[in-house]
Amino acid sequence: MKEKKSGKGYRFDENGWIYLHIEGDAFERGFQHGFLAAPELDQILKSVKYLTYFNTGKTWEFFVDAAVSLFLKFLEGDDDYQEFLNEMQGIAAGAREGGTNVTWQEILAWNGYEELTDYWWPNAIDKYRYAPSGCCKDHCSAFMAHGEATADGKIVMAHNTWNNFEMGQFCNVILDINPSSGHEIFMQSSPGFIESQTDFFLTGAGIMGTETTIGGFSLYDENEVPEFVRIRKAMQYADNLDEFVNLMKKKNNGGYANSWLLGNSKTNDIMRFELGLKFYNVELNPTEHYFVGFNAPLDPRIRNLECSNTGFADIRRHQGARQVRLPQLIKKYYKSITCEIAQTIIADHGDVYPVETEADTNINPCSRTVCGHYELDDRAYMSDPSRPKPYQPRGAVDGKVCDSGMAENLSFWARWGNSCGMEFDADTFLDNHPQWDYLRGYLFSRSSQDWTQFSAGQNPMRE
Repeated sequence: MKEKKSGKGYRFDENGWIYLHIEGDAFERGFQHGFLAAPELDQILKSVKYLTYFNTGKTWEFFVDAAVSLFLKFLEGDDDYQEFLNEMQGIAAGAREGGTNVTWQEILAWNGYEELTDYWWPNAIDKYRYAPSGCCKDHCSAFMAHGEATADGKIVMAHNTWNNFEMGQFCNVILDINPSSGHEIFMQSSPGFIESQTDFFLTGAGIMGTETTIGGFSLYDENEVPEFVRIRKAMQYADNLDEFVNLMKKKNNGGYANSWLLGNSKTNDIMRFELGLKFYNVELNPTEHYFVGFNAPLDPRIRNLECSNTGFADIRRHQGARQVRLPQLIKKYYKSITCEIAQTIIADHGDVYPVETEADTNINPCSRTVCGHYELDDRAYMSDPSRPKPYQPRGAVDGKVCDSGMAENLSFWARWGNSCGMEFDADTFLDNHPQWDYLRGYLFSRSSQDWTQFSAGQNPMRE
C-alpha cells in the first residue's frame, strides 16, 4: 500500500479504490489532485477521445469547445463559482506536472461530461443532423432510512452507481477534500472531478447525500449554471438541508436532473428532493421512515411535463422493477436495518419480473435487480428498443453504505467492482459478445473486492 504525496495531499490504493486527500486553497488542492491522479487522467483522456467520437460522431475537441462556451461564463469572475474554476485549473497544472498533457479546458469538459453528452447534446443535436435524439441516461439504486425502519432509529444510507462500464470503471476514487473555506467533503468520485457525480457524499455540516438520476428527463437550459458546480457549492457551503436545496435550485439549468436523498446526521431528518428544470419537490421525514431511489420521478409534474418514457411502474424495466423490489427488501428488514443489512439490500439480485410477489421473486442478476447486471441480461423483456441493448456492458460498479454515526466521523463502507462482489472479466466478456469488440482496450476487468471502511484523514502509512 504505497503512499504518494503532493504538498499536503496524498494518495494510497486499497481494494480497487484510489484514496485521495487534498487540502488548502482552490488551486493548491486542485494541483495535489491532478498530480496524484495523473496516470488515471491520462487513461481517461485516451478513453473519452475515442468513445466520444464513436458514440456521437463529434470529436472530443468539439465538446471541449462546447464546455468553454456553456460553462465558463458562470465561473470566471463570479464570486460564487470562481473558486471551482481555480480548482480545475489546478488539477490540470498538477496533472501536467505528473506527466499527463491536459488543459484546464479539458478538465472543465470532463467535469461537465455527463451534462454535455446526456443533456446538452440530445437537445443540440438537431443543429447538426435531422434525426430523433435519445433521452438522457439513468443510473443507480439507493435508499435512505431512519426512525422505525432502522435498528437504532438513526439514518442508514446506501447507494450503488450504474453506468456503462467503459465510463463507470473510472468512478473508483475516495476523495477527501479539506478546503480552506467551507465544510470538509468526503465522497466517492472520479479522477479530475471537483464533485462526486456518482453522488455519495458526507460533509462536515452533517449532511449525508446520495441520488438516483431522473430517467427520461429531456430539458436543458444553457443560460443557467451547470449541476456539477451547483452541487459542489452545496456540499462545501450548505450548513443544513434547506440551504442545500436552495443552493441547488439557484440558477438551475436542469443538467443531471436527480432525485436527491438527503439526511442530517445531527438532527436525524431525511429528505427526498426531486429537482427537474421548472419543477421541484421536497418531502421531509416520510411516515414510512424511508425513501428509495429507482430512476423514475414521483412528482407528477416532473414525470409528465418534463420527462418522457420514464419506466415508472413498468416492471419490465429497471425503474419499475426496483420501485417494487427496494420496498420489499426494506419491509423484510424493517426495524433492523444496519450498515450490514444495507450491504445486503444494495447487493440484491431479486428479479420481480415476470412475477410480482416477494415469495415468487427470482434470483436472477439482470438489468432489473438492485445490483444491476445488463452484461448478463438477454433483454428478452425489453420494452423499449432505444434503451440499453442485450448483454450491454453496463450496470452496478460499486456499493457504498453508511449510518449517522459514521457520517459524524466522515466515514463510510465501500465496495469496488459492484455491490454483490461478482467479478467482471473484460476479455472473456468481449470474446463471448463480439458486438462490443470496439471497446477492446477501453474496457477493463474488475475483480471481486471486499467491503472496506474509509474515513476522512485516513492515512495507513502513518497508522
